[in-house]
Amino acid sequence: MAGEFPGAAPLMLVPGVVHLNEPAAVFEAMVGGWGRQQRSRQLGSGTIADRERLIRRFQEFTESYPWEWTPADLEDFTVSLTSGPTRFAVSTVRGYHLTLRMFFDYLTDSRYEWPTQCHDRFGTVPAQICNEWNTVAHLNEYEGRPQRRPLTYRELEALFDWLDDRVETIARSGRKGALAALRDATMIKTTYAFGLRRNELVRLDVADLRPNPHVRIWGSYGSVHVRFGKAMRGSLPRRRTVLAVPEFDWAVAGLQQWVAQALPLYEAGGHPALWLTERRTRVSVRHVDEFFATARAEVGLDEHLSLHCLRHSYVTHLIEHGYPERFVTEQVGHTHASTTAIYTSVSNDFKNKALQAALARVYGTSETE
Repeated sequence: MAGEFPGAAPLMLVPGVVHLNEPAAVFEAMVGGWGRQQRSRQLGSGTIADRERLIRRFQEFTESYPWEWTPADLEDFTVSLTSGPTRFAVSTVRGYHLTLRMFFDYLTDSRYEWPTQCHDRFGTVPAQICNEWNTVAHLNEYEGRPQRRPLTYRELEALFDWLDDRVETIARSGRKGALAALRDATMIKTTYAFGLRRNELVRLDVADLRPNPHVRIWGSYGSVHVRFGKAMRGSLPRRRTVLAVPEFDWAVAGLQQWVAQALPLYEAGGHPALWLTERRTRVSVRHVDEFFATARAEVGLDEHLSLHCLRHSYVTHLIEHGYPERFVTEQVGHTHASTTAIYTSVSNDFKNKALQAALARVYGTSETE
């Protein structure tokens, strides 16, 4: 029964074959077997490739193989990641530890027969090298860089003004690129106005623009149907519908202009994508990141602010506009309200108004004054 599991040693090693470099061959079989096990769980190819890359990197660091690895090797590797000028973030190191722990859970599981194979071939067996004393514990809900925060209203205004001015400048000059400039401006604004992730943004199709039955004047632009939301633990991408809100109704007008007037100029022959390149292909996540970095530098924003900070801004500003927490959580596709809470960083002005309202409610207006 052991050999019937995806990634089991008998399926990865051919009996009777003598390898010129047996340790290297067994190591490759281990990595390949772990990949098969993960694919059977329907994990994404990108996730699997990243994990395999880390295992190979760890092997190069130790210059040994899994059946020889010890907890001291993990500790030395961690020190190398957290020292020097390019220190890794705590969340990254914790992710590396988690990957190595899962790899050893696979190797030490008797159902996959790797302990037997290693004992027969090398006289030793792999043992778990990750424990509670040498791995990073998950103590905080948010482990990202503290410099990353929601943009203020003034920063957003400066960013959007720069985007609009760029479109007008290129259009007046008669140079090629006005259409692409309008596309990039509309993409950045849509990211903020609907609280989208990067992949959710670039994977949108025109058909994903839906009406909101409560606001018929917005036509087919009252909501955005997200079909490629963040997947969890090998599941399919999660779907949700993000409703346009009246505070951001300017985004509806921008999408109407883009779809009705600009997008047909690409003459893409029925391509479903909402955002197209000059080559009539879907805009990539890399392009969006690079463009936002350019815009950030031109406007003079903090270099630590990323495109994802617009999503943080969306959550924060919805809360400041008085939307219920449950509504905000569903809008951004979070499973738990606690996740939405770590995105929120309301302004001092909002806090002051909330406190004034509470004081007036408890003590009355005259006593509050």
